[in-house]
Amino acid sequence: MKKINLFISAFIAIAMLLGSCTGGGQIGVEEAVTDDDAPANLGQAGVDEDSEPNILKIALGSPDHTTLVAAVQAAGIEHVLANNGPLTLFAPTNDAFASLPEGTVANLLKPENKSTLINLLYYHAAPGSYKGDLLHDGRQMYEANGDNVEIKVAEDGSITVNCANIIATIPASNGVVHVIDKVLLPPEK
Repeated sequence: MKKINLFISAFIAIAMLLGSCTGGGQIGVEEAVTDDDAPANLGQAGVDEDSEPNILKIALGSPDHTTLVAAVQAAGIEHVLANNGPLTLFAPTNDAFASLPEGTVANLLKPENKSTLINLLYYHAAPGSYKGDLLHDGRQMYEANGDNVEIKVAEDGSITVNCANIIATIPASNGVVHVIDKVLLPPEK
């Protein structure tokens, strides 16, 4: 009998708690105010707030990463760079994309090549926040596309990822951005 009374008491407490959350000045779904100018289906990528910038906001604010931003938008994966993370992004500069063979970027941005573009971009992102001692010589880092990149640390302390130099590191609210001077090309399968 004690177990039944305990169950009933717990049920009543939960019902009262839930009931108190739905009353008063809260707006129901049908009453929610919408902003017609807000991007549709972008999840956290569509949130504009004054907090520490996430990886997407850092990329959007960088004049050296307009090609990367265009690729992320063409792939429709803005939400990945805005989610809570943590995430490590190896962010190729515009010059890195420009050094690819002529026509490569334009070809990747075509709608029919979206899956190839997503695979390429996911090869630049690792789940977790890797900086400092976590970027040690010989580390094989698992990337979001399922392949690995290799980290090398030279005697002078410079760090490369698959032979691309890390030229800057920028902390973000949801991880870290490592600016690199080459585009990482996923292994052929």
